[in-house]
Amino acid sequence: MTAHPEAPRSRRERPAKPALTRAGIVAAAVEIMRAEGLGKVTMRRLAQELDTGPASLYVYVRNTAELHAAILDELLGTVEAAQDGGGWSERLEAVLTSYTSVLFRHRGLAKAALVARPSGEHYLRLIETLLALLDEGGVPPGQAAWGVDLLLQYATATAAEHAPDERTGSRAGEWDALSGALRGASGQSHPHVAGLSAELLSGRPEARLAWGFRALIDGILHTPVPAADGIDGPDGPDGTDG
Repeated sequence: MTAHPEAPRSRRERPAKPALTRAGIVAAAVEIMRAEGLGKVTMRRLAQELDTGPASLYVYVRNTAELHAAILDELLGTVEAAQDGGGWSERLEAVLTSYTSVLFRHRGLAKAALVARPSGEHYLRLIETLLALLDEGGVPPGQAAWGVDLLLQYATATAAEHAPDERTGSRAGEWDALSGALRGASGQSHPHVAGLSAELLSGRPEARLAWGFRALIDGILHTPVPAADGIDGPDGPDGTDG
């Protein structure tokens, strides 16, 4: 007996797909990132995951850069809140360390965070927390405002430096090359490098991170900002190019 091919099902008989929402799109993007790394989170890959066309996603997210910024904001919700008790600088350092750890745990996120511009509620809450702790420590408002940017830049750069390579999962080869170059530096052409090669490579990453936070916090507390003369935009003073 000849088997007949199954007749196509009417659209009315198919289960309805969940309606697209920005929150649902971001949640799906986060799951892809956790499983495959941020480099795999593209509009095409996300559309495939959500069983829709890429054009449908642009109604909710303008481009991949905005999508990555939304992923970053979503994960900032897992940064530990400031704890009660202890000095303000120690609690500030703990929040910043948690932020660094969040970036470090997710492949590709730290490098994306160097250029991403999150603007969601979790990012605002993190900034509010940092500003409140700096205010508690008596840091003048202008120095606190500029200092938050500096602290997050340092934390993000550190996470990007030490995060596993998204392709190989290891940075051992790069570290071996760097340490070999520093230890093999000529005392004649690079006397300071040769003399301090051991110190340049010393210290556990967490110890160096903590020292960096303390150095920055102390500098922010004691370094006035120049007199304000306008708000800088993304490309230059007052938003102009250059």
